[in-house]
Amino acid sequence: MTHFKTAEEILFGWVTRVCSANPDEIAALYHENAVLIPTFSPHTVMGPVAIREYFAQLATREGMGVRLHSKALRKHILSDSISTISGIYSFEFEVDGVLLSFPSRFSFVVDITQPKPIIHHHSSQVPRNLS
Repeated sequence: MTHFKTAEEILFGWVTRVCSANPDEIAALYHENAVLIPTFSPHTVMGPVAIREYFAQLATREGMGVRLHSKALRKHILSDSISTISGIYSFEFEVDGVLLSFPSRFSFVVDITQPKPIIHHHSSQVPRNLS
């Protein structure tokens, strides 16, 4: 397992793994007690098996990828080892043969001292403007 030195490295590693569509590699980033509030499910997902299953289902989408909006990143260092990182990314995959983009907000809580550094991950689609 890769040892990450910063929250940004963990985020970039997560994006790379999601784009590779390998649920085992994605799930390997999540701590044993991690909580995932996923983008495309109304249910909270907890633990490595359930997190792997969520990403395995997502990986079945044709054209699956994530594009990070780097200018929107916000990081807060909470201690020597724990940080939050949040921002915007867009999931992209085909629906009925058409490549669609789903801009989404995210936040991660990570512990860089852990081999599986993601402790908490919340992701939700950016709401449409009401005006």
